Amino acid sequence: MDAYRDSINNEMAAVAARLVVEEGLEYAAAKRRAVKQLGLNTRTALPDNVTLDAAVREYIAVFCPETQAAELLALRDMALLWMGRLAEFRPHLGGAVWHGTATRHSDIYLQLFCDDPKAAELALLDHRVEYHPGSVNGWRGEPVQALTLRTRCDALGQWVLVHLMVHDLDDLRGALKPDAQGRKPRGDAPALRTLMAPTPTKTQEH
Repeated sequence: MDAYRDSINNEMAAVAARLVVEEGLEYAAAKRRAVKQLGLNTRTALPDNVTLDAAVREYIAVFCPETQAAELLALRDMALLWMGRLAEFRPHLGGAVWHGTATRHSDIYLQLFCDDPKAAELALLDHRVEYHPGSVNGWRGEPVQALTLRTRCDALGQWVLVHLMVHDLDDLRGALKPDAQGRKPRGDAPALRTLMAPTPTKTQEH
């Protein structure tokens, strides 16, 4: 029975990974779609995020390592652009663009930390940036104000969604605690530039 469960779990992770990479679905949505596509009972235990993350990285390595690397670079460049524009709000990048699994189908997620929760929205208004207000669940499960805007990414030849999650300044300390895998869940502009710096191996290949 354990072997069967492991087999189903791995199959769900593989299907969900394809949906994450090829369609840009978030992990939770990809798992639910995988259950439906495989015709499984809705009560079937879902693979955890560690398992799915490993499956996503494996899918990228097998099917699209070169194109994904270029798309990730374009999205990180776009993230840096907006982090510079919003520097006064201490932007930190999270999600697939930060963790390195993003493709052209992925959105950019920036956490902003403000003394005044309305300041970021006022800044967008002042610069005549069109956005849509909403709400998402934060990393503690609490509702967080979200401002979503659409920006043109010339490197990808398409529009990209940028989600700005607005937090209190006091939340910044908790935002940097390692996640369940011991990774930094998000990083500021200098941390992102460090991730983007070419390694000696890559330099030698060029």
